[in-house]
Amino acid sequence: MRGVHAPGTGNVDAVTTPGDLSAPQEGPARPEIMGVLNVTPDSFSDGGRYLDFSDAVAHGEQMGAEGADLIDVGGESTRPGADRVDPATEIGRVVDVVAALSERGLAVSIDTTRAAVAAAAIEAGASVVNDVSGGLADPDMARVVADTGVRWVLMHWRGHSADMQRLQHYENVVADVKAELEDRVEAALDSGVDRSKLILDPGLGFAKSAEHNWRLSAHLDEFVALGYPVLFGSSRKSYLGKLLEDESGKPRPVGQREAATLATSVLAFEAGVWGVRVHDVAGTADARAVWMATRRAR
Repeated sequence: MRGVHAPGTGNVDAVTTPGDLSAPQEGPARPEIMGVLNVTPDSFSDGGRYLDFSDAVAHGEQMGAEGADLIDVGGESTRPGADRVDPATEIGRVVDVVAALSERGLAVSIDTTRAAVAAAAIEAGASVVNDVSGGLADPDMARVVADTGVRWVLMHWRGHSADMQRLQHYENVVADVKAELEDRVEAALDSGVDRSKLILDPGLGFAKSAEHNWRLSAHLDEFVALGYPVLFGSSRKSYLGKLLEDESGKPRPVGQREAATLATSVLAFEAGVWGVRVHDVAGTADARAVWMATRRAR
């Protein structure tokens, strides 16, 4: 399958040592593509499409063939306003899918805020925990990550989906998000997590307004300069729909935001991010190829 390999292989070396801000912050020569696989009935973009096991596995395989380096499997929606599901339900949705994709040679991440779900998925073959809470939602997550040695995406987060839109107040969104992410890094290190296992995500759309999202996107280089790999996730999000609203003020529908997503992904590559989390893997792989060819030509 085109482009499938262990996450971070050959790429993270291009990111400078954490905290070494004197070194050039160029980012990886080949950014990672994390393909979204929501095994949920209510995700904002593709809820219900891959709730069936066979459909989920087939879509994961398709994304791998299209160029995804990592398949991000999630069993609980984190869209604004979403209600939580119980841990048993979340585990039931994801574990067999993770196992099947891992058995097929695909690198898999588990999108969860729960340590129990992460542990079950890691046992089934997941090699990355994509934690939108940055470890805040479950104090046991750091222990699971430290004990298993998997990589851990720490996203900026201020509260669960049902409440997060009330929490989008910042003095300076770039400075505040950086400081709060650095706090999460320190907490992870204090819990015994290996520094080299951490990936940061500024958390577009999570307790952020459209203006906050644009500010963070415009200053991604400042997050890269922290010295950790950075994951960028703009795919199909509402701030893109708002930007592209029609004359009546109606946002661009979710399924018609792919071109805008591709544009943000290329800008993120240029800023030096480690990877992007997207629904449209094939288009992103093509955009990455163009960006890489242009970079080589320089």
